[in-house]
Amino acid sequence: MQVILLEKIGRLGTIGDQVQVRAGYGRNYLLPQGKAVAATAVNIAKFEQQRAELEAAAADKLTAAQGRAKLIDALGPIQVHANASDEGRLFGSVGTREIAAALTAAGQEVHKAEVLLPDGVIRQTGEYKVDLQLHSDVVQPITLLVESE
Repeated sequence: MQVILLEKIGRLGTIGDQVQVRAGYGRNYLLPQGKAVAATAVNIAKFEQQRAELEAAAADKLTAAQGRAKLIDALGPIQVHANASDEGRLFGSVGTREIAAALTAAGQEVHKAEVLLPDGVIRQTGEYKVDLQLHSDVVQPITLLVESE
């Protein structure tokens, strides 16, 4: 399926790129989310008329994400409290939901989809480096302190 991207999508392309994607990905994700349109002659002409608006909107989103990154950086280390044994092993785990809730409680709203945990959930107390993907171009590292209750 050939589509025109309406916003930058990591590992796929930027605004205005015509890319070939699998039909299911295009039909079930890109098109319904408004991230792309089918690459027909009518849509190509319509896109060229709207190109400046879309690029301005993308620049605004990037600026907003960079502003959020500065505010999150100013928060400093984020503390998460969890039940743990005497050895520091957690009863359960700390995942994206708990990290997002701690950041929101600290004053900056973050969605759990923006929290990246490439090694999986956290199961020990201690200090961890966690990345927040606020935009496809903005990744903000934070320090997470997992402490026993």
